[in-house]
Amino acid sequence: MSTHDMLHRLSETLASRRHADPEKSYTAKLFSEGPDSILKKIGEETAELIMAAKDGKRLNIVWESTDVIYHVLVLLAFYGLSIEDVSQEMRRREGISGIDEKASRGAK
Repeated sequence: MSTHDMLHRLSETLASRRHADPEKSYTAKLFSEGPDSILKKIGEETAELIMAAKDGKRLNIVWESTDVIYHVLVLLAFYGLSIEDVSQEMRRREGISGIDEKASRGAK
């Protein structure tokens, strides 16, 4: 299974948890607590990723990166978005300088 396929499947699974029992699903619990709870988790996991990177521990970097990606996918699902929306935007940006792309957003 490709990385894209796996992320797409995970994105669909997360969306399906929107109305699941929060007592039985961590994802459903996050959804029930709303965006502030999800954003708090993204902040916590991002801080843990930063610390893992500063320590240079490769396995911890992978673990914390996985946690960040998972919680970002939960946030996307909360707003009715998916990894496909992010993939489309990444395809749009391909071949464009990061400086130019950022400047184009400021012009909107």
